[in-house]
Amino acid sequence: MRGFWPIFKRELFSLFVTPLAWVLLTAFLLVQGLHFFLIVTHFANQADLAVDAGPVQSFFGQTILPYLPLLLICPLLTMRLFAEERRSGTIEALLTAPVGTTGVVLAKYMAALVTYVIMWAPTLLYLVLIQQTGEVDWRVVAASYLGVTLVGAGYLAIGTMTSAMTQSQVLAAVLSAMALVALFMLGIGEFIFTDGPLNALCAHVSVWTQMNDFSRGIVDLRRITFDATLILVPLFVAVRAVDAWRWG
Repeated sequence: MRGFWPIFKRELFSLFVTPLAWVLLTAFLLVQGLHFFLIVTHFANQADLAVDAGPVQSFFGQTILPYLPLLLICPLLTMRLFAEERRSGTIEALLTAPVGTTGVVLAKYMAALVTYVIMWAPTLLYLVLIQQTGEVDWRVVAASYLGVTLVGAGYLAIGTMTSAMTQSQVLAAVLSAMALVALFMLGIGEFIFTDGPLNALCAHVSVWTQMNDFSRGIVDLRRITFDATLILVPLFVAVRAVDAWRWG
């Protein structure tokens, strides 16, 4: 883990001094703002704003709108992490410095993850607005944001892996997006296949089902285990890929 903090700070700074992070942040908040507006409009004439049947659950779990942009945003956030370093030739200087490979990968990944969390942070204001007119269970809100973070962490880990495997930012983004779309489509299979092992598999990887559970305050250890696997396996592959450059 040597060299984690210097690389983390450099990567986080580099994300926000370029227009990319700001463009993604603006586009993301526009989509979420529209989503929130539609939900508030839907519930405007309803008196019961309880979490289990109100706008909080609707915002996080009853529509797929908040998560579709992630299929594009996460690949764009991670595409430059290693691919740009390899293209520009700066990766050699980085890897010959007294920095561990694991530290390099985790520092770059965590910079992308922190950026992702910052993108979601302004949506807390939506819940503050809801609280002005109804009751909000902040434990359920915490569970919802935990689910959001786990979903994004897995998607960003896949993007980090694809960036570590190519010298082209575009190719890294395309490969990552394809993997995320494939995972998303597999989740949709729960609505297609009848009850059985295949239906259970699709439901287990479905972001829709996962966030529907988290938005009701249900924190299922099986889903956390799946998300942890989706994070750790791509990061392990990314470390091995970077090691291959260093010693190859």
